Amino acid sequence: MAFESLSEKLSAVFKKLRGKGKLSEQDIKTAMREVRMALLEADVNYKVAKDFIAGVTERALGQEVMESLTPAQQVIKIVNDELTELMGGEEAARIRIKSKPPTVIMMCGLQGAGKTTHCAKLGKRFLKEGHRPLLVACDIYRPAAVDQLCVVGKQAGVPVFRLDGEKPEEIARQAYRHARDHGNDIIILDTAGRLHVDEELMQELARIKQTVEVDETLLVIDAMAGQDAVNVAKAFSENTGLDGVILTKLDGDTRGGSALSVRSVTGKPIKFAGVGEKLDDLEVFHPARMASRILGMGDVLTLIEKAQDAADEKKAEETAKRLLENKFDMNDMLDQLNQLKKMGGVGALISMIPGAAGKVDADKINESKQLVHIEAIIQSMTPAERAKPSIIDPKRKRRIAAGSGTKVEDVNRLLKQFEQMSKMMKQIKKNPKFLRGLGKMPGMPDLF
Repeated sequence: MAFESLSEKLSAVFKKLRGKGKLSEQDIKTAMREVRMALLEADVNYKVAKDFIAGVTERALGQEVMESLTPAQQVIKIVNDELTELMGGEEAARIRIKSKPPTVIMMCGLQGAGKTTHCAKLGKRFLKEGHRPLLVACDIYRPAAVDQLCVVGKQAGVPVFRLDGEKPEEIARQAYRHARDHGNDIIILDTAGRLHVDEELMQELARIKQTVEVDETLLVIDAMAGQDAVNVAKAFSENTGLDGVILTKLDGDTRGGSALSVRSVTGKPIKFAGVGEKLDDLEVFHPARMASRILGMGDVLTLIEKAQDAADEKKAEETAKRLLENKFDMNDMLDQLNQLKKMGGVGALISMIPGAAGKVDADKINESKQLVHIEAIIQSMTPAERAKPSIIDPKRKRRIAAGSGTKVEDVNRLLKQFEQMSKMMKQIKKNPKFLRGLGKMPGMPDLF
């Protein structure tokens, strides 16, 4: 989970502050030393961490905090404000779409950062917003790069322009003409990468920019590379002129140092964050929301947005009706699991709930992994068994367990939970006031 390590350390620092009541100057300085160590251990750039602590300390030692009735809360608010500013300010940086199409976006970066996949992710996002994007294969050097773009483009439902045997700048020129002729309002250029920053790479990017008018140059960098990611961002910013950054694999980086350093070192905003392997796993980077998440305050707005994206209103109404009519079966349960997966799973949702981060022990979060087993168990059932679980006898249980790679006890546990849910729904039908007890359903994981 992104920033998990940093969040835990900062939570520990602030817990000490809250326990002190009134704060002395020495208390604040001691806390800031611990915050600085936490930032450095999270792989934040040294100068960025030093300047950040200086800014927070100056404000924290002011009259506003020292004379406050809740000084610890004031310090946390200052850290939150400064973190938000460090990552780009209150407002999320957006892609500038020209009023006169097409808008040209050039994706650049080193090999292995995920440029090609994120071209498709970005294309799919624009498609959902009502645009007509076109992916352009300008990486003519990496083996199968063009084929890879065609595959992920097809998965995303976005057309791909390829021109074999031509130089990247000529491909970009022809793609621009194609887009104008076919009504594509956004062009996404997938350019070549290298294993390191070199002159040849920079010259190629410059030639593309001279050939077509590039409106946005986005650097795709791997968040897990830590300080190397920041150094790469700085080199590209100085040589090609960036408009923004896409951080990939942010979900796998428990430290998050690159996310906190990139904006300060390059002066360029992080516009998107890759938070998973699926083509839908691309989020607009909101500095204020991310700062809130780091400090364990949750991220309700993103949680609501994820719920809205994942929700199928018609299916939700049908499920509610089936619940009340006591017709809820294993197929319905599988649908609910898929909705949860679309939202990033239990672990991702917990990090967005105010006050939940850091208060849910590891064993409880690990229960979210049981969702994978539950899905496998249900998928190993026959249509008849899903529709009527009561027919599942010991012989069927053994077959389902073997087919799902689980144990018979796991199958029994799921069937028991389903039975308890069915009983509860019967009680609700008889007594609607029973709805108040929904949160205390026996047998189900109690995350909080």
